[in-house]
Amino acid sequence: MSSIMPGKKAILEMLKAEGVEYIFGNPGTSEGPFIDMLGEYPEFKYIMALQESVAIGMGESYARSTNKPSFVSLHVDSGLANGIALMLDALNTGTPMVITSANYDARKINEDKTDLAELVRPVTKWAVELNLPDQIPSVLRRAFNEANSHPKGPVYVGFTANALEGIADMNILPSTKTYDLVSPDPKAIEEAAKLIKQAENPLLMVGDRVSDDDALDEAVQLSELVGFTVYQSRGAEVSFPSTHPQYMGVHSLRNKNHREDLKEYDLVLTVGMETFEELFYWGDVILDQNTKLIHIDPVYDKVGRSEPTDIGIVSNCKTGLRALINSLSNNLDKKHVTNRITEINIKSESQKKSYKKSTEEMWDSIPMPPARMMYELAQSIPDNAIIVDDSISNRVHFRNNFKSVKRDDIRGVRGQSIGGGIGATIGTKCAFPDRPVIGVIGDGSAMMTIQGLWSAANDNIPCVFIICNNGMYRVLKVNYKIYQTELLGETEPVGEMLPHSDFKTPINMCNIAKGMGLECEDITSPNQIKPALDKAIKSGKPYLLNISIDGSL
Repeated sequence: MSSIMPGKKAILEMLKAEGVEYIFGNPGTSEGPFIDMLGEYPEFKYIMALQESVAIGMGESYARSTNKPSFVSLHVDSGLANGIALMLDALNTGTPMVITSANYDARKINEDKTDLAELVRPVTKWAVELNLPDQIPSVLRRAFNEANSHPKGPVYVGFTANALEGIADMNILPSTKTYDLVSPDPKAIEEAAKLIKQAENPLLMVGDRVSDDDALDEAVQLSELVGFTVYQSRGAEVSFPSTHPQYMGVHSLRNKNHREDLKEYDLVLTVGMETFEELFYWGDVILDQNTKLIHIDPVYDKVGRSEPTDIGIVSNCKTGLRALINSLSNNLDKKHVTNRITEINIKSESQKKSYKKSTEEMWDSIPMPPARMMYELAQSIPDNAIIVDDSISNRVHFRNNFKSVKRDDIRGVRGQSIGGGIGATIGTKCAFPDRPVIGVIGDGSAMMTIQGLWSAANDNIPCVFIICNNGMYRVLKVNYKIYQTELLGETEPVGEMLPHSDFKTPINMCNIAKGMGLECEDITSPNQIKPALDKAIKSGKPYLLNISIDGSL
């Protein structure tokens, strides 16, 4: 049933129809008409950010935590531009978000009025700006539908003052749920099963969309049925249980041993990921010419895009893996599979021992090594905690210490930009108010969006921010060392002394946190970690722990 109302009210009515609970935003003058009406809608929780990247970070993690599009309200062109870096990450990694901002009167076209949709078109799935109030309901319906259908991603809707203040007859109807359990082509599954059955040493590599498609159980079942060695691709979600004996960890082409390891396999099955996507160029073709590649992904333009692919299958990860399981169930040599799994388990245990041995020499040194910090944290967190991973250059140590079995055990910051961790921690806590949420964040990344601490204090969002404080942009040194040694072949790398990567003036994180309304504790010794974390969680308030760690390469 239609009703006559101004455009600004139609926006809020549409958000109510869509079931939106949180609005993450930074208000500006042009958004005044919309913001002014929020007092009439107490069902919305508006979490205000002092910088737009914080709002995008909140919305991005909230969307992944709730499995539905989040709503973010930014300010005209300047605020919108501040959010572009993390919007690009959301586009590249497929996070559903509806992002808006308001423009000034459409008649001000002679005064350099910015084309807002054009500004963000490269970093969004769809972008549009509205001049008429009548356009609002149908466009918002499409925006939520577009954001949440494959390929998922951020959608932008801009509103001129004319659209906000104009009055029209509005049909307030929500978007229709899109069911995306797309089934694979039966012939492709048959061909894939044939290749898998013939393989002597197969590898399964899983990406974030395995987790997004709720396909962890299927990935485990297939790995055990076939005897796959399992790696997780570079990503943020829990795409395979880290406690599983066939799990070998996160695969990275930057790791020379990982690149060499690929030569052992005669078949690779990649699921829910961009196959071998990486920052550095390691060659046009990564796999050996005799290695077969099967790629399953719900995003059609990702399949077969980056690596020559023998069989590409467009499918929801869950339905694709189920189809493979059904096709293979009665066609495998069980004794051969059992022997293969035994060998994988031995290799997995050996790898874990090797990692542990590599950390022993510096275990008791001060500043504490990142491995020790992560170990102590992992031993100290509550069983039902969600850990947000923005540990940047210390992610290897993070993933080797924190167990992850279910999707929401870890919520990582995904994408190439840094600065997402503080907002992601807040957004995750908004989605899971009854579970402890702890963000592990690099100091350089934290400083990109440090204003987010104020948002946590202002709305009393009781999450814990843990800063990995090594006093530098360590990730720059790590990457530059790889560039020098692996790509240039230099024998005396100077990554350790890379200019402009050290924070020569120390950053006092606790002073900053206290100035924004948080309690804080500086930590220099491993035995301080558990009591400090217990105190932080028990406080029921946002809290920051600043842990000094060694940053040497």
